[in-house]
Amino acid sequence: MIVCIAEKPSVARDIARVIGATTQKNGYMEGNGYQVTWTFGHLCTLKEPHDYTEQWKRWSLSSLPMIPPRFGIKLIDDDGIKRQFAVIEQLMQQADGIINCGDAGQEGELIQRWVMQKAQAKCPVRRLWISSMTDEAIREGFAHLEDQHQRDSLYMAGLSRAIGDWILGMNATRLYTLKYGRERQVLSIGRVQTPTLALIVNRQKEIENFVPQPYWVLATIYRDTLFTAVLPDEEKDEGTADDKAGKKEKADKNAHPKGFLTKEEGEEAFKLIEGKPFTVTGVQKKNGTEAPPFLYDLTSLQVDCNRKYGFSAETTLNLIQSLYEKKLTTYPRVDTQYLPDDVYPKCPAVMNGLFQTSTNGQRPYAELVKTLGGRALRKSKKVFNTSKVTDHHAIIPTEIVARGLTDMEQKVYDLVARRFIAAFYPDCKFSTTTVTGKVDSIQFKATGKEILDPGWRVVYARQTSDSSDGDDTDNKEENTLPTFTKGESGEHRPTLTEKQTNPPAWYTEATLLRAMETAGKFVDDESLRDALKENGIGRPSSRAGIIETLFKRNYIRRDRKRLVATQTGVELIDIIKEELLKSCELTGIWEKKLRDIEKHAYDPRQFIDELKEQINQIVIQVLSDNSNRTVAVTTNEDTKKKKKKKT
Repeated sequence: MIVCIAEKPSVARDIARVIGATTQKNGYMEGNGYQVTWTFGHLCTLKEPHDYTEQWKRWSLSSLPMIPPRFGIKLIDDDGIKRQFAVIEQLMQQADGIINCGDAGQEGELIQRWVMQKAQAKCPVRRLWISSMTDEAIREGFAHLEDQHQRDSLYMAGLSRAIGDWILGMNATRLYTLKYGRERQVLSIGRVQTPTLALIVNRQKEIENFVPQPYWVLATIYRDTLFTAVLPDEEKDEGTADDKAGKKEKADKNAHPKGFLTKEEGEEAFKLIEGKPFTVTGVQKKNGTEAPPFLYDLTSLQVDCNRKYGFSAETTLNLIQSLYEKKLTTYPRVDTQYLPDDVYPKCPAVMNGLFQTSTNGQRPYAELVKTLGGRALRKSKKVFNTSKVTDHHAIIPTEIVARGLTDMEQKVYDLVARRFIAAFYPDCKFSTTTVTGKVDSIQFKATGKEILDPGWRVVYARQTSDSSDGDDTDNKEENTLPTFTKGESGEHRPTLTEKQTNPPAWYTEATLLRAMETAGKFVDDESLRDALKENGIGRPSSRAGIIETLFKRNYIRRDRKRLVATQTGVELIDIIKEELLKSCELTGIWEKKLRDIEKHAYDPRQFIDELKEQINQIVIQVLSDNSNRTVAVTTNEDTKKKKKKKT
């Protein structure tokens, strides 16, 4: 008998139906030579400190650092889990073979391997590796089962991550709680949550310490068109967008803004141009194209859902996971926005499913799909690029017709569906017009953009943005200019407007997710910045949980869409002097090493040994602090009071 083990009962039922295991048993289904059982996500976890020695049961500074000679696993203490594991254990002890049907990712690999180890399974194990839960995908996956050893490096990366989290989290949390906690408050420290909290706290301090600086903008209105003065600094401003972003991050936020006028300069320039004619010195038209937006990975989907609908990252993850389990979208916990070439032949079937999809008596995608009919679908390198896909591809709909969705599920599905359809539409064509002018020695400029052919933008033509933040698929009103002729001249109305510099924007969940993904911009070292471009802080599948952990610990709170650090959060970051615990650099390097373990390019033992040495140094440093500082306690009631004051 072959035992198949899935990660959830709903997934197990789908697999069992497809492979013919239709007889319901206690904790599994049986038939056609298969027994299909399931876990409930994690059934096992790493042992806790007191499981290794009684001395570690009591929290004590003298027992730190805690490093077990060999890490072990145990069942999670839950009656339902224990009952289900007993079923799994009995099936595996008698099995001729096992098929690991866990989610096809690092966490899924770890969950199932731990269960098989705990059940002491001895028979051969094969791996089902699929990106969607459609019947066709399941059948195809069973026709191409892998030897489990092909995924050993994935398991080792997941195991290294779990052990690393244990070493850092267990030791640092006890260390900081005992040293700086007040009134028995637990100060939770984590390899991703602490650097993420540091991003929020540092941004908040920038905002609170920001001193607005006045500046003046010189402009003039000629033929009902606003022309803005071009300053020498703007003309010489060169460099890439990343270069400018990096300089902006490091610049003194309270300095007078470069490229803007002081009051005296503005008044002098105003006098110079007042009463003198405006002359058009150049009219330049340039045609351009705008490609469709990239397909969704998990982070970009979470960002859009937060901007458009105010969904938290965790809510979006739960919704897209639900759509995946309903077989309507592909595997969600992905960090690529590309499809492999072998998905291209399946795309017409997906389009057909979208064509038939009906919502509230309407078929929202029928006309959009119909426009693409009658010819081969466009195949762009921005969409299909096998070299940029590892275990899973971008999130796309499946060929299954969507039915019975909740309002929130429908919103997420609609984003994924439209992004997929837009990927096969032609580029948007536009014309950019730049008109330059001159009054005396002062140069002016106005720009406008005209859509010549909307291309992929028609997919979003009837949508309006639900948020002022918007995104790259919102149709914003374009600024078109009247026709100007070089050399024409006439009267104008100059203006000199006083403005003030603005502080950095507060983090929202959308912008925090992007900051976690692109943490390299906070790093000075060029080689580390390159490493962080690929990895960032955390993984797409874990970032939502990290943000929720910060809420649960009362380290941050929501103020509408803003993420605000509490007094506890601020003081915790202030008290941590060890950059390892709050640094984007080292957290990103950790992620890179785990990726390298997956690729057989880094030794897991070296990874763990380095962490042991690092935590030992952290303990020594903290214990040598004689300042007697403590961290304030923020309770759930405190957070609720803040919310009431705002409303």
